[in-house]
Amino acid sequence: MIPEHWIPHHREEDGEVLGYLRPEPGGHVPVTPFGHPVTGPLPEAEARVALDNLGLSYLAGPWLLTLPNREKPITVRIVEVTPERMRVANADYGYEAANIGHVFVLDVPEPGRLRAAGP
Repeated sequence: MIPEHWIPHHREEDGEVLGYLRPEPGGHVPVTPFGHPVTGPLPEAEARVALDNLGLSYLAGPWLLTLPNREKPITVRIVEVTPERMRVANADYGYEAANIGHVFVLDVPEPGRLRAAGP
């Protein structure tokens, strides 16, 4: 569950939650709706701009999910994100333990098992 002290940041046009500002010493860390940091600590206004610039683009790209008892992470796509949980679907043809499209349910904030597949 998203911690109460995280500050939600909404898109101006429609009120969609683009992410949260996680207060830390030295500023606010802008994070996705599932807690993945976008940058390091920034002044609040700059952290909000970072989330505005990211928008919902994180939904389009592939992510890498680390699984227990597997050295190499698998490729997944984000299916759904809520303040309590997120669902990602297997998109890794090399992962034989689950079919393509198999859904994994993760806690939010996600504790570091998920990272962007791109640069």
